[in-house]
Amino acid sequence: MGNGQDALLPVADALARVLDGLETTNAESIPLEDAAGRILAEDVTATLTQPPFDASAMDGYAVRAEDVATVPCALVLIGQAAAGHPFSGEVKSGEAVRIFTGAPLPRGADTVIMQENTQAGSDGVTILEGADRGNFVRPRGFDFSDGQALIAAPRRLGAREITLAATMNAATVAVRRRPVVAILATGDELVPLGQTPGEGQIISSIPHGIAAMVENAGGRPFPLGIARDTKESLADHLEKAGDADILLTIGGASVGEHDLVQGALTDRGMALDFWKIAMRPGKPLMFGTLGAQRVIGVPGNPVSALVCARIFLVPMLEAMLGLVRSRSAETRVTLAVPLGENGPRQHYMRATLTRDSNGRALATPVRSQDSSLLSPLAEAGCLLIRPPLATAAAQGDDIPALLLDF
Repeated sequence: MGNGQDALLPVADALARVLDGLETTNAESIPLEDAAGRILAEDVTATLTQPPFDASAMDGYAVRAEDVATVPCALVLIGQAAAGHPFSGEVKSGEAVRIFTGAPLPRGADTVIMQENTQAGSDGVTILEGADRGNFVRPRGFDFSDGQALIAAPRRLGAREITLAATMNAATVAVRRRPVVAILATGDELVPLGQTPGEGQIISSIPHGIAAMVENAGGRPFPLGIARDTKESLADHLEKAGDADILLTIGGASVGEHDLVQGALTDRGMALDFWKIAMRPGKPLMFGTLGAQRVIGVPGNPVSALVCARIFLVPMLEAMLGLVRSRSAETRVTLAVPLGENGPRQHYMRATLTRDSNGRALATPVRSQDSSLLSPLAEAGCLLIRPPLATAAAQGDDIPALLLDF
């Protein structure tokens, strides 16, 4: 790999190099109750048929369709069927069974008449309106059958998938191991969350945001704390990264200050690929490999760090989970205001999103694109993508964007 220090690397090229050769994590079997948010590694197959019997879809009376072909007609009531309490006998000509929603259809019956179309008597029921065979009956296997693969991998498991898997009686599921991202903040100016900063100090906020992004993307964050600006402190903290899949360092990547972090990593055997990208914000982004471990160094500016992680780290995690860039894929939005020409670096502009009367997503850049401002980033719903040297864009133009979900 070249070191990429002679020129700014285009974002697309940088992303391709970051993703090159990434392999999916191994599969592991876990209880379904622990699977929320996890990514399926193997299809989930039904172990039973649902519903397991012909079931009533309505409160009413189970009858034979031929008995209600002419109405009104009087039938003898011979019993009752409720969910969990089936009727054990058989419905014969001229007979009916009181039935409730979800109850198994009794033998001999093939139709359910809703109770609103009947009139109950002391020992029978009068059917006021007939129905065709199968009326208000959910046939056995109406939802799915034993052996049918219903949830295909890879897929993120949410409430719908987990409910379906539970209905299929899948007590365990095979999911991808969550990639581990070791997160190291660097800088003498940083103090941990909850402490009172001294003169010239600030709260170390970025690791918390990166950790949330990792969790949201399906990974497992592994905080390494704050390394001070000494080789010894950096070496001690880097040692804790162990066999994490990805090591993400924060700060110390800009020209004039990158030597400590880069040097400490090089001392550990990192092969540097690049550390300057033609993007805004986030020009000083470092990438290399440390054995099987991928190393990303994001800027110490909070907005730049989060934008870089959104563009590079999230696709890495998706690749390792076998996903096809579901969350990191570009979309298109409509400009609510015109935009001027762009400079030589790809610009990721923070913008809010609203909907017009036709449901189109309308994007408006936030009040300032200054990369030191976190509050506008929190307001934004997307990053507008302005390619290098892009010409001015008019109000109403559709342009590419990345949705923000962190």
